[in-house]
Amino acid sequence: MSSGYRILLTDRSWPNLDLEREILSSGHAELIEAPDGDESTLIQFASNVDAIATCWARVTQQVIETSSQCRIIARLGIGLDNIDLPTATRLGIPVTNVPDYCIPEVADHTMGLLLSLSRKIAQFHQEAKQGIYDLSGAGPMFRLQGRTLGLLGFGRIARAVRERALSFGLPVIAHSTSNRDYETCCEMVSFEELLSRSDYLSLHAPHTNASHQIINTETLSRMKPGSLLLNTSRGGLVDHSALWQAIQSGQLAGVGLDVFDPEPPDLSQPLYRDVRVIVTPHAAFTSEESLIDLRTRVCQQILQALQGEKPANVVNPEIYE
Repeated sequence: MSSGYRILLTDRSWPNLDLEREILSSGHAELIEAPDGDESTLIQFASNVDAIATCWARVTQQVIETSSQCRIIARLGIGLDNIDLPTATRLGIPVTNVPDYCIPEVADHTMGLLLSLSRKIAQFHQEAKQGIYDLSGAGPMFRLQGRTLGLLGFGRIARAVRERALSFGLPVIAHSTSNRDYETCCEMVSFEELLSRSDYLSLHAPHTNASHQIINTETLSRMKPGSLLLNTSRGGLVDHSALWQAIQSGQLAGVGLDVFDPEPPDLSQPLYRDVRVIVTPHAAFTSEESLIDLRTRVCQQILQALQGEKPANVVNPEIYE
């Protein structure tokens, strides 16, 4: 194996790169971190690298085409909407992700949002910290058993959410483009039925052109009055101005958001300041264990590609045909 490989890291959400440098150095690879994730910066840094690892920064057509010797683009996460996959495929560059590193974390976070909203925990907490000790001001609360949780998307995380929800006595229905239940016996329904039957709607779909702002004024109007909405998937699935209207009208009783478009959001907006809306800073994926797993596996994928091997979790396998 030749020496002198250069790996561009576009961005990260952890404090240091000790783990990455230790693993990559075993393959004679040097890690280079971009000072920011702007396209112009990445174009400048990508011109002389052998691999790109990216968390949330956009790896655009221009960035990829600039990186003429790139052998792999590795996503530090699950979703791929920040990578120009068609360009990478056209140029024969494998793109990888880590589709299963944070399933328990995101599923737990989703259920945490659901429980906090349904039991008004976050609202009571905020008010009590402000000296307001009042049970009557939070609106009605309902027993979980017998309410219906709807899942938009039925991938690994959604299926893990379902397992947890069933233990709370929640019936679960789901809708996905494939309509597959993965032998879980989950009731798969149309999108229209998902909206009309769900007391709690949790989003677990990828962000694509077809799903962009699929939760909007029109679709929110088809949900049950007083229902809850949870999003731990992608911010682009939701029209946030429509959410604010739905909260104000009472169409939604509460919202739990871990993802936004853009990120970070403008937290001065009234939606995010309302006590009925829980906001967490894209934190659902995070735990000590999940981050070690993610970072280790991405570095291993990069080394595999640099060694001329097919790396794990290639999302555009057609480049090998």
